[in-house]
Amino acid sequence: MYAVIESGGKQHRVELGSEIQVDRLDVQPGDSITLDRVLLVADGDEAAIGQPVVDGAKVSAQVLGQDRGKKIVVFKYKPKARTRVKQGFRAELTTLRITDIAFGDKSAAKDAEKQQQAAARKAKEAEKAAQEAAAKEAEARAAADAELAAKLAAAEEAPAKKAEETAEAKPKAKKKSSAKKAAAEPAPQAEDAADEAEPKPEAEAPSDAAPEKDE
Repeated sequence: MYAVIESGGKQHRVELGSEIQVDRLDVQPGDSITLDRVLLVADGDEAAIGQPVVDGAKVSAQVLGQDRGKKIVVFKYKPKARTRVKQGFRAELTTLRITDIAFGDKSAAKDAEKQQQAAARKAKEAEKAAQEAAAKEAEARAAADAELAAKLAAAEEAPAKKAEETAEAKPKAKKKSSAKKAAAEPAPQAEDAADEAEPKPEAEAPSDAAPEKDE
């Protein structure tokens, strides 16, 4: 929303929060004033044009201070008359900040306040959503770290467990091999008994008797 106001015989286009300088007004810094001569009020596609002013339109402003404009030089002369007039001029100005533009039920200040509240609400919701996302991400990262730590611990325990199982399996293997060996080799007592049970062969007589010698 913007408006066109008249002050000191000059027209100014103003918006909410804009600062303007008008001809000196009889006010003090910090005062709040109302400018009644509003020539035009526009809000989006809607516009109200005064004839010459808009009925019910008001522009509120706050006085920031009294100031003087830039110095300008006014030089007048008349040719062939030896007339030369030179003088300076600095305008006395009042600096204003526009605080509200009101027309009917509309108010620029109220609209801006609503927008600020909506923006603050959105920012708060966005911050809350960001915090929740960060918390979820932290939980997921913690879970992933815990899982990785468990995997590393399991990987470290596996060789030790395997070594223990190998150490336990070796005595059992030795016992089994000794038992197999004992079963494969006959007992010495059994061998001796078998030897005793077998009949010993008798000495055979010589087949050819020695010839008797003749006397």
